[in-house]
Amino acid sequence: DIGQTVTLSGWVNSARDHGGVIFIDLRDREGLTQVVFRPEENAELAAKSHELRDEDVVQVIGTVAARLAGTENSKLATGDIEIVATTLKVLNKADVLPFQLDRELSNEDLRMKYRYLDLRRERMTKNIRTRHRITNAARNYLDGNGFVEVETPILSNPTPEGARDFLVPARLSPSKFFALPQAPQQYKQLLMVAGLERYFQIARCFRDEDLRADRQPEFTQIDIEASFITQNDIITLVEGLLASMFKAAQGVDVPLPFPRMTYQDAMDRYGSDKPDTRYGLEITDMKDVFENSGFKIFKGTIDSGGVVRAINAKGFAGITTGQMIRLNELAIEAGMKVKQLAFIKVERDANGVLEYKSPLWKFFSEEEKEALIAKLGIVENDLVFFYAGTRDEACNILGRVRIEIATMLKLNEGSTALNFLWVVDFPLLAYSPEDQAWVAVHHPFTRPKTEDIPLMEAGDYANVRAEAYDVVLNGYELGGGSIRIHEGDLQSKMFTVLGVTEEEKAHKFGHILDAFRFGAPPHGGLALGLDRIAMLASGEDSIREVIAFPKNNKAC
Repeated sequence: DIGQTVTLSGWVNSARDHGGVIFIDLRDREGLTQVVFRPEENAELAAKSHELRDEDVVQVIGTVAARLAGTENSKLATGDIEIVATTLKVLNKADVLPFQLDRELSNEDLRMKYRYLDLRRERMTKNIRTRHRITNAARNYLDGNGFVEVETPILSNPTPEGARDFLVPARLSPSKFFALPQAPQQYKQLLMVAGLERYFQIARCFRDEDLRADRQPEFTQIDIEASFITQNDIITLVEGLLASMFKAAQGVDVPLPFPRMTYQDAMDRYGSDKPDTRYGLEITDMKDVFENSGFKIFKGTIDSGGVVRAINAKGFAGITTGQMIRLNELAIEAGMKVKQLAFIKVERDANGVLEYKSPLWKFFSEEEKEALIAKLGIVENDLVFFYAGTRDEACNILGRVRIEIATMLKLNEGSTALNFLWVVDFPLLAYSPEDQAWVAVHHPFTRPKTEDIPLMEAGDYANVRAEAYDVVLNGYELGGGSIRIHEGDLQSKMFTVLGVTEEEKAHKFGHILDAFRFGAPPHGGLALGLDRIAMLASGEDSIREVIAFPKNNKAC
């Protein structure tokens, strides 16, 4: 474009006076372009440019010129050229900003108050555009696979999705309320009964629940449902969808297919149904080492049906007192009944002799010590944590400890790995001691595995597996779904197991049970969290960084 006359409009990113020659970096959504005002060519224009301040909105007309040799800026896409201004129009003057746009700001309340200024920052602009690209990629991919985009209502009847509803007064029906949808679950199933066969929606959802870095009261999910489809069909479809989204965001080719892991394996090895597999620190079952041990606590736990499990935090023998206190606090929060995790620290003494520092070590036989060292690969500077108790306790406690150790050791710092993973074969039901009832692990429309339906009929609810699947990336659940129940009698049975009375069935679920009477096809689907995907694709650690106007950490 050298020699061309151009018009640029945007903000003054910075202004510099070099001996009367004024340079400004003009910023628009594409980036920065250097503009020069030369007094020898237009003294009046140069004098006017002296009045420019950061964030003034201007329009500049000028000629594109090559920068002088040696003054190029390789850090800018436009670093080889500049605009020699012939016209300057100040469209709006800016007051002094409440914070500098070129610095990170930790005061979130200030950022939210002036979000329109926060969004001017390069990082935030990039995040919003990344979100646009992955959303566009999703739409194109699903359209190319025969899916039809259908909007479902925002004002609707409440549905059981596991969280509290937000309610909206219905003016025309006093004392009655609409609920904002936690998810379009029943609507999309009704669309399958309607014969649309392949549906998707960029759906707005609302849940009144506590905030986290990856959770907001209002959020967006990519909702997908299809008829005459199997679990493998959906998994293959979603793998291609996610690959296209991350290609659009990062320009990377995601290896396909993703690994798969059963729910039980994920919990046993990682203590989480959304494991981060970028690092090891796997939980190891120690039954074969201690089932005949003379150490009564370990042997007694195993004899009573419990487990003894361990994590080897390699190279972590230099743990600080504060870090140890933090790990014990997390373990107690996760259900540990004692005050301190059992551990073995492996270090050399002043004479260079390897020591196994632990109150436990003296209780182990030589055979147990050798087996323990071999099984966990224990070497100098390792720190081994143990837990003896129920399987659920061990999974929850060591799972929390594992994540915190990885944070303390900075195992993921600087990582660009994309470790996608499917977790499959979830339990269909879980017993809630608080409610004294069985509850759905996913939702009440999830189909039990065909081979496990007899277990459900026999009342062996704890061992019934679901046709359910979650897709995970680096410790975050990106989305989950299931093959749905499409038969009225099986759906009614599921409601009965969940303690739903006949009256409640008719009142809350009559519409979907009625629909199943008129020829409902087999169907299934999945919902992906668009905000989380945008967060991870942008390299952020909070979804607030990829939402234009999010709620703050107090949900305000």
